[in-house]
Amino acid sequence: MNELDTHVTRAWVLHPDIHADRQGRKAIDALHEAVALAAALPDLEVVGSETVRLPKPHAGMLFGSGKIAELKAKFKEAEIDLVLVDGPVTPVQQRNLEKEWGVKLLDRTGLILEIFSNRAATREGVLQVEMAALTYQRTRLVRAWTHLERQRGGLGFVGGPGETQIEADRRAIDEQLVSLKKQLEKVVKTRTLHRAGRAKVPYPIVALVGYTNAGKSTLFNRLTGAEVLVKDMLFATLDPTMRSVQLEDGPEVILSDTVGFISDLPTELVASFRATLEEVLAADVIVHVRDISHEESEIQAKDVREILDSLGVDEETPQLEVWNKIDRLDPEARDALMQRAEREPSILPISAITGDGLPQFLLAVTKALGAEKRTDTLTVPYSDGRRRAWLFEKGLILEESQDENGYTLTVRWSDKDKHQFNRL
Repeated sequence: MNELDTHVTRAWVLHPDIHADRQGRKAIDALHEAVALAAALPDLEVVGSETVRLPKPHAGMLFGSGKIAELKAKFKEAEIDLVLVDGPVTPVQQRNLEKEWGVKLLDRTGLILEIFSNRAATREGVLQVEMAALTYQRTRLVRAWTHLERQRGGLGFVGGPGETQIEADRRAIDEQLVSLKKQLEKVVKTRTLHRAGRAKVPYPIVALVGYTNAGKSTLFNRLTGAEVLVKDMLFATLDPTMRSVQLEDGPEVILSDTVGFISDLPTELVASFRATLEEVLAADVIVHVRDISHEESEIQAKDVREILDSLGVDEETPQLEVWNKIDRLDPEARDALMQRAEREPSILPISAITGDGLPQFLLAVTKALGAEKRTDTLTVPYSDGRRRAWLFEKGLILEESQDENGYTLTVRWSDKDKHQFNRL
């Protein structure tokens, strides 16, 4: 092995296909997603992957003895350093499998935490990841386990196993959690002040949400010209990025790009990342971006809707569903989709890569905001200079003339503008 290879971790991905847990998602698709998750970690090479059919998990070792021996031989031959199990693994199972196979092991939650830790860019994101990781580690302190070992990235507490050490570890974690919560509260308070500042400028917020890797960041970049991290990997974006966008026939809006959702998102992360997703709760319009070229697009969309519901999104907040990546469809499938979109206005097919469908999408955003503009002619008496000045201040007047009745104005405005004008 040369010096360039010394930092590459050789990994094998396993997806336990547990009969009792099947919910319509194909095991092979779940395995592909798990491999894509693993690819999101730097300096990690996925050497092999497979699904393992299980009638039910074995309490102590997860898999049966025959499969464990078979896998051990594969891992030894392939010189595997890390095994990633796409599902929950108990602390006892993890300890036993690591001992049997002579490798490190991460379950799905541990893997996602590693990715989040690697991707978090803002102070808030870092704090949230640390809290989620500590909450996860706290649940894995069990009797007769050799506590948080340094080589697995734990907290490095000194001492041996046993109930006393577990309680000491748990207390230390709780103290760190309290400290992190205080720090996070300060950061969230700052974000709240920033959001209150934006509310005074009253720019509507349009939040992009969707399954991870659906193309949200690509769409965000195309609309704003920003250089948000865009990679064909899961969880490329973790912290919301916000930019202003001037709609061609509507108002200026703030566009927010958020972390991608994923099925079976660990509960620790849903809770810890709530502050990051507060921009979604504050949004005037939520745009759900789907990868329509993905064969499990409908299942992914269902996962996104469930997470939005769990976050407590207001049912009255308008939601648009954008079907992205139509450039990846074969001509026949694309034609069928476009014909369906003509019949169903709620379907917004686009390609963030080529720009196809973006004018129709932006018009739909304008309509959802109730900000679609139209041209009207009105007469303002000479005595009503305040209302005329307001129209000029807002930049709504296209033409103006005068006669004995007052000012005749041609204005281009939205229903919201008209309502505000009538209240003056």
